[in-house]
Amino acid sequence: MILLQFVTLREEFNWKSSPALALPSPSASPIYLPNSMTKMSSCLGALWLGKKCKAGGSITLPPPLDPVSLPSSSSPSSSTFPKPRSPALEMEIMERKRWDSLESWSMLLDAGNAESSEANDGGEREEWMADLSQLFIGNKFASGSHSRIYRGIYKQRAVAVKMVKILDQDADKRESLETQFKSEVSFLSRLYHPNIVQFIAASRKPPMYCIITEYMSQGTLRMYLHKKEPYSLSTETILRLALDISRGMEYLHSQGVIHRDLKSHNLLLNDEMRVKVADFGTSCLETQLRDSKGNMGTYRWMAPEMIKEKPYTRKVDVYSFGMVLWELTTALVPFQGMTPVQVAYAASEKNLRPPLSTSCSPVLNNLIKNCWSANPAKRPDFSYIVSVLEKYDTCLKEGLPMLVNQELNIRNSLLGLIKGFKRCIPASPSVPVLA
Repeated sequence: MILLQFVTLREEFNWKSSPALALPSPSASPIYLPNSMTKMSSCLGALWLGKKCKAGGSITLPPPLDPVSLPSSSSPSSSTFPKPRSPALEMEIMERKRWDSLESWSMLLDAGNAESSEANDGGEREEWMADLSQLFIGNKFASGSHSRIYRGIYKQRAVAVKMVKILDQDADKRESLETQFKSEVSFLSRLYHPNIVQFIAASRKPPMYCIITEYMSQGTLRMYLHKKEPYSLSTETILRLALDISRGMEYLHSQGVIHRDLKSHNLLLNDEMRVKVADFGTSCLETQLRDSKGNMGTYRWMAPEMIKEKPYTRKVDVYSFGMVLWELTTALVPFQGMTPVQVAYAASEKNLRPPLSTSCSPVLNNLIKNCWSANPAKRPDFSYIVSVLEKYDTCLKEGLPMLVNQELNIRNSLLGLIKGFKRCIPASPSVPVLA
């Protein structure tokens, strides 16, 4: 925009009463006009002045435009003349706009085409394959860069339908999205626990894949905490939510699965305000850790060893749980006010953590510190976390105090039982021992 001095509109446009444009007045305050309008405005101003003063008076034209504000013809800059986009980039932008312009992606799902596509891929119909003729899709309630989540009805049951668009332009991105889809379906279809979101069905019909799960009416834990005042959750509420999460994760690890993206955005709440772990797109089996490359998850909840792309174990989930437990005690976002890159540097290089709540129980604060320890070996297992939270919950309900040393006694007693059990095992290998 270029400042045109001494040129404004004589009066506001009134398209009904005066279809013609009002000409500029030389005595009004300056306005900003587009570059394409400045020359025409100057000419119109001169013509209007000439018409008004043709009785014989001299015409005073507006002062010339500031040459500094105009682009130089001899040395065009990149900002004035942007570089032309490549045809491939133009096609990608047009394709994204086309996708975004669609009010609903459900029109791209077709039962017949989906069945033929999946039959060609696997030869036989998978047992988890959705019958799209029984699927009715409602309003969208969440979206990501490559996915949208809708409410729906599947076989007369309320469900959530996650749709993932697979674009052909970017081969690497397409391969990544397909891998995440297969991983999520593979894990969800064989996990059954009250604190794991229930898988119902799925469909693969390029360019649209979809996963159907139970509908969690209260949204994500992050949405729930966002509505709360900082440090406002009661200890009873914190314990109830934390127990749901830790029990779900304890089961997950017992199945040899590492989540790798545990955070409040991937924890869902139902009508009874019970928490269930969701989103297994980046999950993997412990046996696959050696083949894993790069870091997974989100920096604010990511363990330092994963940020540094060093070898890691299931303890990365324990670190993430420590951050989630901190969220429950504060209702805040970890490392608020910092960019993801700043968070990664602070957590991995400076060993910084968010400040603990001064109003929170020392037992919970101590558990948080143990979970987000920089040394993975010092982080507890989820079985220990569940035992501490259950013990604290029992003490709270019975009106009994629980101190930090009691928490340590729980851990020591568990270790003592394990060591005692080992001492009871005979050294002779000929004696059978039940697993």
